[in-house]
Amino acid sequence: MRVHVVSDVHGNADDLARAGDGADALICLGDLVLFLDYADHSRGIFPELFGVENADRLVELRTARRFDEARDLGRRLWAELDVDRETAIEGAVRRQYAELFAAFPTPTYATYGNVDIPRLWPEFARPGTTVLDGERVEIGGLVFGFVGGGLRTPMRTPYEISDEEYAAKVEALGDVDVLCTHIPPEVPDLTYDTVARRFERGSRALLDAIRRTRPRYALFGHVHQPLARRMRIASTECVNVGHFASTGRPFALEW
Repeated sequence: MRVHVVSDVHGNADDLARAGDGADALICLGDLVLFLDYADHSRGIFPELFGVENADRLVELRTARRFDEARDLGRRLWAELDVDRETAIEGAVRRQYAELFAAFPTPTYATYGNVDIPRLWPEFARPGTTVLDGERVEIGGLVFGFVGGGLRTPMRTPYEISDEEYAAKVEALGDVDVLCTHIPPEVPDLTYDTVARRFERGSRALLDAIRRTRPRYALFGHVHQPLARRMRIASTECVNVGHFASTGRPFALEW
């Protein structure tokens, strides 16, 4: 059995259409939407609406962790734009989702990332795509558990939830063979982004569950350039499956 796993797709529909080649199934760990490409500031919803110069400024402020100033910039730009914010963003997200969900092979098992909008997914998930969040599924004789979304941060991305709500979803899975999440467990080497030079939020509940239930694998994404891409916690192999938007390559799991 061979399964390919991707995360942080961020608009890379071309490579996504080939991500399942040679595999029995594809798993997607979220972040389909591209709001702003930190490597190419001309790509994404933000520069589409406000231009590259403003995207440059927003990236500069966020990278410097000047989040209040970044939010002030966003508020000013939206006030100057002659369109409703929610309508503009939702329209752009829908255009991206239409292309990305059409690229999923059959079967695909997917969960949400922190920049995704879960309420829109039922509109685009076709037969052959199974969306899971706080749920389990059997693939090739192994039990896979899925937890989507991220924890609350100053970035205020669309699908951030409380630590308590996230922990409840982790607890609901019980024992699984493969733990599939968007964010990593709360381990410094797995949460530190070497390019952004900051710690992203990982989950203590995930770390506790890994230590307690010892799945074979814990697979995740979210941190684009981690200090460590994989490490072992007890008997569990923890793997950041990679920043698919830039690599275009899935992680392969075989058994």
